[in-house]
Amino acid sequence: MNKRIIIVTGAGQGIGAKIAAEYGANGDTVIVTDKDESKANETATCIINNGGKAHSILCDVRKEDHIKEVVSYVEHQFGKIDVLINNAGLSVFTSPFDLSVEKWDEIQHTNVRSVFLFSREAAKVMRKQKKGSIVNIASTRAVMSEPHSEAYAASKGAIVSLTHALAASFQEDGIQVNSVSPGWIHTGDRVELRQVDHDQHFSKRVGEPADIARACLFLTNESNTFINGENITIDGGMTRKMIYEH
Repeated sequence: MNKRIIIVTGAGQGIGAKIAAEYGANGDTVIVTDKDESKANETATCIINNGGKAHSILCDVRKEDHIKEVVSYVEHQFGKIDVLINNAGLSVFTSPFDLSVEKWDEIQHTNVRSVFLFSREAAKVMRKQKKGSIVNIASTRAVMSEPHSEAYAASKGAIVSLTHALAASFQEDGIQVNSVSPGWIHTGDRVELRQVDHDQHFSKRVGEPADIARACLFLTNESNTFINGENITIDGGMTRKMIYEH
């Protein structure tokens, strides 16, 4: 499991940073990408300071040339890509009456098109190895909604569908494609949370980035070759909760 090359997008903060850190702690070499170069550098430096191996690269996933440059760099430097974590995403909640076409397109390009483009480019390298693993970060909002979440929900639903479509297309190349759908994952200070926030979950706590990182490590474990085209929900049971208003 050691000495793998891992690309994590949107790894400058939050869930992405934790995913990158966990792979670094696992002994893998992590390619940290983010559209904020300084934040990507911070994540990579943290991994290195904790004894891991990491490289940071500026990448705005809305731009196809950025994606191609990252994949080309990694292949040139390391000769392979073992794992791709498509984590980068944009969350904007706007009334459908006020949501502009430009903002809609920005969310879809950031959240969905980037997953397709990065997966396609990484798979060109993985197919030479006849193996590889891709994990796309979707959301429970693919199946449940709040008001004004149309663009985000549509993008996350598309990621789940894209996941099993890519798994079908890449099967002859030995490439697995799965997705993880986080529920409420708190990326700030835990003291900000109320007891009622925790209690509404079957697991009696709000999720944290480490919960998603562990799922990624599990799905990309080289022994888990029979998990493919799957979406795993990590939400403390919230999407299985029967809710009545009294």
